[in-house]
Amino acid sequence: MLKLATIGVYGFDGDSFLERLRQADVRLLLDVRQRRGVRGPDYAWANSRRLQAALAEAGIAYRHHRELAPTTELRHLQYAEDDRQGVGKRSRRELAAEYTRRYTAEILDPADLDPVVAALPSGGVSTLFCVERDPEACHRSLVARRLAEQHPVTVEHLRPL
Repeated sequence: MLKLATIGVYGFDGDSFLERLRQADVRLLLDVRQRRGVRGPDYAWANSRRLQAALAEAGIAYRHHRELAPTTELRHLQYAEDDRQGVGKRSRRELAAEYTRRYTAEILDPADLDPVVAALPSGGVSTLFCVERDPEACHRSLVARRLAEQHPVTVEHLRPL
């Protein structure tokens, strides 16, 4: 059984993020963001170049899977629902039903996840990486669920300690 985790940016600083990955025995980070940057100085460590350098130093492999990222249109659909509910992106607790439906139909259903699974290391853990703190508020939970439904994969959601 392959081990898969999910993790977000929010709630971590660079050191605590790497420590959480070490604790979980993460060997491969799968970045499922469309744009691989995060606004604000508190999260500069999660911008692609800095993150990849820190991961390499920690002995953790990195792969970008843009094909699993939501489109700009889908992100804006979620932002509109966040605005309607008066919820900030960093405090969102769940995905909008329409976002989930469309992400599944437009991104997940046509995606071939077999090569993703084939590239997962047999030892250690791989993790799906995006921005939101809570997996329920992020598309990475949808990817993880689909992988677990279709492949021999167990899923753990990593959160700040």
